[in-house]
Amino acid sequence: MAKRPVSNPLALAVLACVWERPMYPYEITTTLRERGKQDSIRLNFGSLYAVIRSLESHGLIKAARTEREGNRPERIVYEITPAGMTEALDWLRDLLARPVKEYPDFEAGLSLLPILTPAEARACLEERLERLDAEIRDRRALDASASGLPELFLIESSYRLAIQEAERAFVADLLERIDHKTFGGLDLWEGLHAALAAGTSRDEIAAQLAARLGEGAGTTPA
Repeated sequence: MAKRPVSNPLALAVLACVWERPMYPYEITTTLRERGKQDSIRLNFGSLYAVIRSLESHGLIKAARTEREGNRPERIVYEITPAGMTEALDWLRDLLARPVKEYPDFEAGLSLLPILTPAEARACLEERLERLDAEIRDRRALDASASGLPELFLIESSYRLAIQEAERAFVADLLERIDHKTFGGLDLWEGLHAALAAGTSRDEIAAQLAARLGEGAGTTPA
């Protein structure tokens, strides 16, 4: 994926707003919030101003005019530039077309699973399953309340729901395999914590684990 002059996803949301029509910063914020974009893009007013300054300094937006309402301070209305239009379209095409490696927290947790005992891990996964069920119910209710809108304007919510449902299926399957002792390496995992509980040194456990994994991997033919 190409290196972007401004890489914060909020910048793309700002470009999309001013692509629609010239807007001032507070109007950009309210537009994004009214459309529920804060579920997909981290949004706060302080970050927005920093993003706007960066977009302006890179020539992707520019001040179109200033406005004043009553005794309120002047506000700057921004519009997209030709360079900003090119950047927004190219950036969006990249996001949609090119999968990139992300580092979800849950994946990181799974990669370090053996630190917990199987019982502790199971309890955490049960809690996650309950939370996912609640989130899925809330997401479905939210989508149902917006059912009058075309799918085009709810597509990110549909994606989020699909991800949550896939994660729920994964967690439920993992729990079932732990319960039925069909999860690969469960005996090794249980043995590791049994040895720790019995006072075996971590160095000794590491050596035993390395030997056990070496046996499992077999030897490479010459």
